[in-house]
Amino acid sequence: MTWWRIRLAVESWLDQPVSTLRIEVARVCAPLAILGFMSSRLAHGDEWIGNAGFRVPDLEGDWRQPLFIPALDSWAAWLVAAVLVASGVACVLGIKTRWAALVFAMCLAFVALSDRLAAYTVSKLSPAVVLAIASGRAGSRFGVDAYFERKRGEGDPSPTRQPSGAVRFLQVLPVVIYSASGIAKVRGDWLHDPLVLWSHIHDSYQTPVSFALGSLLPGWTWTALQVLVLAFEVLAPVWFGFARTRTAAFVFGVGMHVMIGLMFGPVRWLALLMITLLVCGYVPDRLLDALDRTGPAPREA
Repeated sequence: MTWWRIRLAVESWLDQPVSTLRIEVARVCAPLAILGFMSSRLAHGDEWIGNAGFRVPDLEGDWRQPLFIPALDSWAAWLVAAVLVASGVACVLGIKTRWAALVFAMCLAFVALSDRLAAYTVSKLSPAVVLAIASGRAGSRFGVDAYFERKRGEGDPSPTRQPSGAVRFLQVLPVVIYSASGIAKVRGDWLHDPLVLWSHIHDSYQTPVSFALGSLLPGWTWTALQVLVLAFEVLAPVWFGFARTRTAAFVFGVGMHVMIGLMFGPVRWLALLMITLLVCGYVPDRLLDALDRTGPAPREA
């Protein structure tokens, strides 16, 4: 009987319509964070995925190289870079949003697999996030196409609700990431060394903010922050799973990523992407309802 109730609760959660603004936040902000991260690579497209730079040779089936993608000719590398940027910008602007997001996701998957040496968390997360955007009704409320559809009087002028599948995926994704990260920290040094976090701010990612905080705050504060971060990540399914703790977890998570972005320079794009996922998935409904009332001619989908 208990499993039946759990199943019914999960099905109800999956079937419950959600605010269209949630997927619109992801549509606009996620591609901007991804393009910001990719900008340093896009500036050297022919060396990044082309034959003008160093490429790991084909290891011919070695388990450490499950997939080999040969370097592109320089013209093809620049073409892929241009399509990646154009499709990402089109997604942000809401121009043929679903097709733009699908093309953007395919380009992101290709460059992540092609550039395995420098593939980073953003590289690996981006295709899944953008595919989720493509599977939802992104661009139906705001954007260039939505604007012209309203002008022509075509379709639903401005749906305030949509099926929850894409948003549910984007809600679960950061929680899984936090939990996995917390488990990895527990298996590492975070339970044994009280100054792991303090040591991180002295690494090559150091910024003026992390230098200033490291100089001003006493050592015990970093241990306290280390404990808070570990508790937040390991127990993320609990914090985000219950309504009473969800808003507090949302605020803590956003604050944590703001500090990560300020204190660890190159990680700022990942911080922005994670903040986007948190806002998309967990910003309180009452705030979205207030914003909905300011939008263009809202009505239920």
